Amino acid sequence: MMWASSGFRTIASCLVCFILLATGCDEGKKPIVDPAGPEKAGTAAKPALEEVTLQLNWTPETEHGGFYAALVHGYYEEAGLKVEIRPGGPGAPVGPMVAGGQVTFGIDNADKMLGFRSQGADLVALFASLQTSPRCLIVHEDSPIKSFDDLEGVTLAMGNQPWAEFLKKKLPLKDVKIVPNPAGLAQFLNDKSFVQQGYVFSEPLSVAEQGGKARSLLVSDLGYNPYTSLLIANGSLVKEKPDLMKRMVGASLKGWQKYLEDPAKANEAIHKANDLMSLEVLKDGVETMKPLCFGDDSDPANLGRMTAERWKTLTDQLIEIGAIKEGSVDPEAAFTTEFLR
Repeated sequence: MMWASSGFRTIASCLVCFILLATGCDEGKKPIVDPAGPEKAGTAAKPALEEVTLQLNWTPETEHGGFYAALVHGYYEEAGLKVEIRPGGPGAPVGPMVAGGQVTFGIDNADKMLGFRSQGADLVALFASLQTSPRCLIVHEDSPIKSFDDLEGVTLAMGNQPWAEFLKKKLPLKDVKIVPNPAGLAQFLNDKSFVQQGYVFSEPLSVAEQGGKARSLLVSDLGYNPYTSLLIANGSLVKEKPDLMKRMVGASLKGWQKYLEDPAKANEAIHKANDLMSLEVLKDGVETMKPLCFGDDSDPANLGRMTAERWKTLTDQLIEIGAIKEGSVDPEAAFTTEFLR
């Protein structure tokens, strides 16, 4: 019996040593323990999730759906990430926040990102949620305005942004009064000669929900088509933590695929974060947005992709309208597709 007891203790001691070696523990080190508390008998300790922040460029809407889907369906957690999505709003300084390290990742559009890069901000695009820009002008359905060339004798509400400068450079805009874009749709609904900026899967659907009827003129039809809802990061962080970039991009791609197939759960999260967006508008918005995510050839394989040709075209357009100085931006350094492969 003494031998059996001694032998048992010897075997047990060996097992303990083996476990310590297998978990990388040595003198002065402790094994990773689930911060939620002691591990339950028969279960392995879970590694702590890496905490990151994702700053949106606007209040949560359809354009952010894939990121919310990755969150609520657990894809970020599966990738070892604990992601905090922070809502944005008018004038949200996403680029400077990402470049300055206040947030880990951000969502912004390609033209704004290039503008920040021209000012020295070290920003890199990792994933393009939308291949075709949803930027549009909304006009009343019974308006005589059928195309951009028909914009005449109206009040046009739009912000001071690169796409607006492109539009002013390309169109005559005869007798058009340009005013700042209002916060809501009240002026549009009450004035048949009022034209307002929007996103094709947002404002037109909100107009319909409020009893109005609107048509959309897509700015991309004029040839100005920046990638939209880009996932961006600090360039130095991209180089320092490629594994983090790969996990974030992979989980986000999975989230977007899920959102375009089954958006219900993510839409509930978006509505909870922004109750101005009804579930009905969000549902219809996904259907409107789908073709924009896949591009002109409607190929699902395009989701997230970017090309040097598109970035160069946009850079040249921004130089043409005076938004950035020639030579201030290297378009090929503004993005990477490494983590999509």
